Amino acid sequence: QVQLVESGGGLVQAGGSLRLSCAASGRSFSNYAMGWFRQAPGKEREFVAGSTWSTITNYADSVKGRFTISRDNAKNTMALQMNSLKPEDTAVYYCAARTGLMVIVPTSHLRYDYWGQGTQVTVSS
Repeated sequence: QVQLVESGGGLVQAGGSLRLSCAASGRSFSNYAMGWFRQAPGKEREFVAGSTWSTITNYADSVKGRFTISRDNAKNTMALQMNSLKPEDTAVYYCAARTGLMVIVPTSHLRYDYWGQGTQVTVSS
């Protein structure tokens, strides 16, 4: 079992930055694919960014060039640096983990095994 806890959400003005963190406990996640998803009210959960165990990364087109995912396997942590935030980035952001040595980053939320509780990000215009 892996427990995931997100932190770092909050309220920020458009154009600002936030850094989300995800701390994993229970098992080392060095062999897991990790991902960030978000869900806005009335919308489906969508892929934001992800990293394989070998740190191959993938980003949703809507966040490319603005968001950066990183992971520290030694510390069992993952981060999402979000710059140039827009009101449409407002959502609950979730950290997710998938077991297995993936060679590509899964982008469907259905392919992840463990989830955090989520952290709210609100971007005001």
